[in-house]
Amino acid sequence: MSQTVPILLPVMVHQTYDYLVGQSDQGFVFEEEAPLELKPGDFVKVPFGRQERIGVVWNQVIEPVDEHGEVLSKPVDPNKMKSVIERLDVPPLPDVSMRFAQWVGNYTLSPLGLVLRMMMSSRQAFQAQKTRFGVQLSSVAPEIKMTSARQKVLEIIEPDFVWSKSNLAQEAGVSTKVLDGLVKAGALIQAQLKEEPFPAPKPNYMQPDFSEEQAEAAHRLRGVGKARAFQTMLLDGVTGSGKTEVYFEAIAGALEQGRQVLVLLPEISLTKQFLERFKQRFGCLPASWHSAVSDGARAKLWRAVASGEVKAVIGARSALFLPFKDLGLIIVDEEHDTGYKQETNVFYHARDMAVVRGSLGKAGVVLASATPSLESLINAGQGRYGHVKLESRFHGAALPQMSAIDMRKDGPERGKWLSPALIGAMQETLAKGEQSLLFLNRRGYAPLTLCRACGHRIQCPQCSAWLVEHKFKGALSCHHCGFKMPRPKACPKCEAEDSLVPCGPGVERIAEEVREIFPEATQAILSSDLAPNINALKEVIETIHSGEAQIIIGTQIVAKGHNFPLLATVGIVDGDLGLQGSGDPRAAERTFQLLHQVSGRAGRMGTKGKGFVQTYLPDHPVMQAILSGDRDTFVARETQAREMLTYPPFGRLVALIVSAKQKEVAERYAREVARRVPPSKKVSVLGPVEAPLAVIRGRYRFRLLMKAPRDLDVQAFMRLWQARLPKPQGDLRLVVDVDPYNFM
Repeated sequence: MSQTVPILLPVMVHQTYDYLVGQSDQGFVFEEEAPLELKPGDFVKVPFGRQERIGVVWNQVIEPVDEHGEVLSKPVDPNKMKSVIERLDVPPLPDVSMRFAQWVGNYTLSPLGLVLRMMMSSRQAFQAQKTRFGVQLSSVAPEIKMTSARQKVLEIIEPDFVWSKSNLAQEAGVSTKVLDGLVKAGALIQAQLKEEPFPAPKPNYMQPDFSEEQAEAAHRLRGVGKARAFQTMLLDGVTGSGKTEVYFEAIAGALEQGRQVLVLLPEISLTKQFLERFKQRFGCLPASWHSAVSDGARAKLWRAVASGEVKAVIGARSALFLPFKDLGLIIVDEEHDTGYKQETNVFYHARDMAVVRGSLGKAGVVLASATPSLESLINAGQGRYGHVKLESRFHGAALPQMSAIDMRKDGPERGKWLSPALIGAMQETLAKGEQSLLFLNRRGYAPLTLCRACGHRIQCPQCSAWLVEHKFKGALSCHHCGFKMPRPKACPKCEAEDSLVPCGPGVERIAEEVREIFPEATQAILSSDLAPNINALKEVIETIHSGEAQIIIGTQIVAKGHNFPLLATVGIVDGDLGLQGSGDPRAAERTFQLLHQVSGRAGRMGTKGKGFVQTYLPDHPVMQAILSGDRDTFVARETQAREMLTYPPFGRLVALIVSAKQKEVAERYAREVARRVPPSKKVSVLGPVEAPLAVIRGRYRFRLLMKAPRDLDVQAFMRLWQARLPKPQGDLRLVVDVDPYNFM
């Protein structure tokens, strides 16, 4: 008698589909004349509509429900049921991954199929593994016409060793056509490439030199890694205190237990420095998972993580959804960073989901930061997290001395952006052979281009945002939808020529001013706009790290954990930028974190660090906290304000974003959403209001914000609310973001 199994597919649905097992009329594969036995977690190929899709045998039946929560499933005629086509030769999805997917889907109110899609993020991992061929030295030595290029190849290649053509060509500094010529001449022959195994990190490869404070912290963290139990530890250390080397001891503890380790970083440009430090400590490189990794390498890594071969992975937030066979430790470096929040398809925060993944898999979790999020500090203060502090810089280096430059009194001349005091500090730094950093969290040359003749401001045709001028590229760009256009010679409205002027500074404009003031100084601009890929970004970082660049101009990328040995002076061009009205309850916290992290790049390796903040608000609590270094007072003030307003972490927020191509359609539905809020004395709903960015990619946007106390089950409330809403029709969309971080 045929059996059925529930299959979850990586599509935008929240249900499993029943498929038959044990029939051969649809190409079913038999093993030794016996029907295939399927277990939860097995990857299978099944017919789905007119296609064949890959899904997972799920650990339970999930039935579809309508907008009112009523089960929609009906008995299916067994004669119309379809059969599983085949089981794939892929390691199964672990049970803990299935439980994690269900938790994430329920918490974020996302279709379970979309969460599964994140866990199946390498398409090639599910394809038949192709035999790869390379080249090796022929056993015979034919007479060939020798060239300098061919000579380079033959000097490098060794007998019986198979090279990939790309690696050999790169090593010899020749093109692959040279190798093809050697194969044709008989000097090289094709041979099968064997997959190189992932190296195993050695927990005790190198014994670090710790200060007494570091040694105590390292001992506690090593215990987290070895415990084979869930616990979360906040590693709270000042910039330059050696947090990375300390949490390496937690990694060593987990590796000693034979378990896997995941390190999350918020920015892939950080990987090079991290990889070098990891290799020094553990004797080999960890596996890397991020957008710059090739499809083939991702497939190999996905399988190796699922089989347990890979023991250490460093990655972006999506690495959290890899199918780890036995994950024993998760490190979330720079845990405060907003880059851990995903805002497409499944809206989740990787820091929070890392804690959940650790809980489900009995793994340790270490959250590391010099400026921990208020949520983590309060969790540590209430005993939910352990708390390890590093209050001194490594080797006794001092924290930078901070000064405010009051732009109301000591600002620059008209049309300039750097104050005389900051320029003077940079001159002193250059004279000492040290580096300066100018920070402005604004890409491009100018945030706005204005016509002097008629006042026209050039706006994106698809968004309610000004186009940002990029002078180096001669273009105007939208940073929200990607629209680009050449910088016009005449005003698009009044057609006056040479009337367009840039308003306000971006990093390119600061770089231009620096060249005028310091024409002999070498400079580097660290901005994602000016680096076409991750390798280009790494090259810029290397010029800074080596000291080749004397003056660095950068956006928030420079705040993300970099270690620049010669950096002595930091100038924050516009310290007030993050404090301007945005409706974001975390605005003050984010500004403090960013400015503290940027200034903390200075004086890390023996140089005397100095920081300058150009501000029109020197008395603002954030500025006072930065200048005094008194984080505790700032945190206490911010905690009190959040608690009084029942903002996170003392309350819960859910954002609802309604969008459509027509403004009237979006507004009408948003008002309908507001009218159908379930009655509750605990819940307040703000809006609907036009979003601060009212139009993005040609879609009009309205926002609502639900605020509730911590003890309310917001997921249950939201499901009840959604059940009362009419289903969006046409191009109308409703996005629900539990625990929002973006209020634009």
